Amino acid sequence: MMSKPRIVGIIPARYESGRLPAKLLADICGKPMIQRTYEGAAKASLLSGLIVGADDQRIIDAVQSFGGKAVITSTSHRSGTERCAEVAADLDCDIIVNVQGDEPLIQAEVVDEAARLLIEDPLPEMATLASKTDIEDELFDRSVVKVVFDVKGYALYFSRAPIPHSKTGVLKRGIDYYRHIGIYAYRRDFLLHYVNLPRSDLETAEELEQLRALDNGYQIKVGVVEHYSLNVDTPEHLEKVRKIVWQNSSS
Repeated sequence: MMSKPRIVGIIPARYESGRLPAKLLADICGKPMIQRTYEGAAKASLLSGLIVGADDQRIIDAVQSFGGKAVITSTSHRSGTERCAEVAADLDCDIIVNVQGDEPLIQAEVVDEAARLLIEDPLPEMATLASKTDIEDELFDRSVVKVVFDVKGYALYFSRAPIPHSKTGVLKRGIDYYRHIGIYAYRRDFLLHYVNLPRSDLETAEELEQLRALDNGYQIKVGVVEHYSLNVDTPEHLEKVRKIVWQNSSS
């Protein structure tokens, strides 16, 4: 009988943010954003541990103040994935779940689902999630990443453009469109290998690092969920999240 895989969640945390400075420490109804993200992810039943990998002592101090675990990481990482890999290198585990630090509304079920994809399917080295959308503004918004996958749930492509794309540029009726949800699960050894691969042409063209895996012949399993967490990139996003948290706490 196979032993149960050890799964650790890592929240890569960068202090600087171009559109919303120090956003991970922004107050959301009495708690910093990083705390709300941590507490939401920590409820995932499949995680045996959760760690924040931060590039700034101020984030470390904030996490430790509410009893969370955090480690300092290099300031030179180009992506959250690289930060996760630095933390993962010192861990004894099978699967890493990369939880974005700017998703204070993250649901434990979403974290579990990302990990479950690799538990149930031994073939892919990496997994992520998507949700169906028919909102035209999302499909044509370059900040919203779209994904297409095959009948077995393996990713075919990720793009900032609406995919599948018709030659007329008009969305096709009867076609399902999916927006990508930026949570990833990796087999630990693959993660350490993946960050050392050179940037691929597709990755450079779309500015989407997951395309590096596809470009190098690795499979990404895509799970479909109904709901997704709102990530915070702007002051407007922050106010929207504050309103949602306040409404939920008042109901």
